[in-house]
Amino acid sequence: MSTASAVTQPGARASLKQPTFWNFGGLFFFYFAIWQLAFTFLPRWLETEAGMGSGARGIVSSVMALTAFCLQPFYGYIQDKLGLRKHLFAFVVLMGALTGPFFAFVFVPVAQANEYVGAVVGGVFLSLSLNAGVGIVEAFNERSSRGHGFEYGHVRLFGSVAGATASLVGGFLWAANPDNIWWAGTFSAVVLGVLLVVARTPRTGADERTEGAASADDDATPAAPRTGVSMQTVRQLLTNRSFIGFMVLMFGTAALYDVFDQQFPNYFARFVTGGIDPQVLFSRVVFVQILAEALLMIVTPFIINKIGAKNGLMIFGAILVVRVLGSALFTDTSMLILWRLLAAVEMPFMLISVMKYITRMFDVRISATAYMIGFNMAKQVGIVLFSAVFGFAYDAIGFGNTYLIMAVVVTAVTVLAAVIMRDDRTHALAHASDGGDDGQAGEAARGSTAVAAADPVASAR
Repeated sequence: MSTASAVTQPGARASLKQPTFWNFGGLFFFYFAIWQLAFTFLPRWLETEAGMGSGARGIVSSVMALTAFCLQPFYGYIQDKLGLRKHLFAFVVLMGALTGPFFAFVFVPVAQANEYVGAVVGGVFLSLSLNAGVGIVEAFNERSSRGHGFEYGHVRLFGSVAGATASLVGGFLWAANPDNIWWAGTFSAVVLGVLLVVARTPRTGADERTEGAASADDDATPAAPRTGVSMQTVRQLLTNRSFIGFMVLMFGTAALYDVFDQQFPNYFARFVTGGIDPQVLFSRVVFVQILAEALLMIVTPFIINKIGAKNGLMIFGAILVVRVLGSALFTDTSMLILWRLLAAVEMPFMLISVMKYITRMFDVRISATAYMIGFNMAKQVGIVLFSAVFGFAYDAIGFGNTYLIMAVVVTAVTVLAAVIMRDDRTHALAHASDGGDDGQAGEAARGSTAVAAADPVASAR
């Protein structure tokens, strides 16, 4: 029995007794409170409070996506070099804390002088803490969760709870004064900063910058120091067959998840009957969906541990196909509500499987880079491409026919990725026998051993 396999994660009840678990849960909660407040109310605020036209509002979103696309490789590489040091996370928190002052004293005057310049400035600023910054928060907390022995999904559910809470509380804040949204973001960032300062980061095997890996064949072999993160390590990742398949999957599924949801409220409103305001009904459905998503975050990690992260990603793709296809073929109000609520199952499978696949299949020292490039960048490229294509298709052939095409695309991409990606359940065994594959050889083998130390499923393989 190897030293690595002797280390297992504590159960969920044991995690609940540890103050550190709640500390990192708080990091997720207050960060995603800022996220939800911004993305829920930004479009309406830009129109009613900043007086921006639809073209300028579109530029804000485009600049946010473009800025994130450019920053993510650097954010990921820097965070991997930092390991579990908090410097980059602190920068994201600082940007969040400046949200209220920025929109009160900078954005509005600039936008009133020139709305397009304001759109660019606002898009860049928001991306620093949101579109690009989210990868830092996810990667840092995932790495810390492994080091402390928490299930990532259990800590991540605090983000879902924050989404539901911020949506509900944000409505009252908006009714009092729309500008309160941004000051609430600043307040959340201040609390987030305090939690980050007091957070105890692991100083054991989770810090892959200095981590040693025990031999899988000899318990007596001392841990050897590991080399630092290099560009060669990143290049090996980019040529890894499983990583390429992972990027293909995120490009065609995670991106289309967002593209599908972009216009779904408008589609939903066409079929609402009974005299109820479609927007009010849809907001209630989303609230229920997010709460259900948080509850499912509790059990989904155990399911993924049983079936493997690759299969979890395949399930995510299959559920997305069902949602899109069902929305095209069954348009009764109750059925459309059902399709939306399926996202409560879909999202936990995606979030948890993404993180587990990255940490099981690739060198854990560059998990932030793998997440930024493989998930965030691939997704952003897909959003830019598919938003334009399907946006025109909505007008040309209608929502229903467009959804049918979208379902075909998701199905094809999922099948293709399934062929390219290797199964994470057998990955460790493959490395034990041949010393690594896909150009990563010894680096990936050491990464697999390190993951086994923090992953009971990897240990069992």
